[in-house]
Amino acid sequence: MAKHSRNDVRLRIHTRIRSRVRGNEERPRLAVYRSLNHIYAQVIDDRKGHTLVAASSTDKKAGVGNGGNVAGAKELGRIIAERAKEKGITKVEFDRGGYLYHGRIKALADAARAAGLEF
Repeated sequence: MAKHSRNDVRLRIHTRIRSRVRGNEERPRLAVYRSLNHIYAQVIDDRKGHTLVAASSTDKKAGVGNGGNVAGAKELGRIIAERAKEKGITKVEFDRGGYLYHGRIKALADAARAAGLEF
C-alpha cells in the first residue's frame, strides 16, 4: 500500500513551486487546478491577495462544456487569456499547481500563450 496519496504528493510539489512563483501587479500568477471533470484557472496578484481574473469549465457563460478533456482545457486557456487581456494583463507567471506539465495543463498553457499571454 502506498505511503502517500497522489494528492499528498501533488500538494508537496505545489508547495515547492509556490516557494519560487509569486505574482505581483506587473506579472500576476496564472494558477491552474484540475479535477476529474473540470478545470479552473485564476490570475492572482499575490501581494494584494486578490484574484484579478477567473475562468472555469463549470461557468455556463464560458461555454466550455466538458473540462475533463484536452479540448475543454484549450478552450478555457483561450478564455482566461481573453479575460486577462481585457484587464490589461499580458504577462503572467504560470503555476501548474503541482500537476505534471502534460495533457490538460499543457493544453491550457499553450492555448493561453496562443491567445496572447506571455509566460
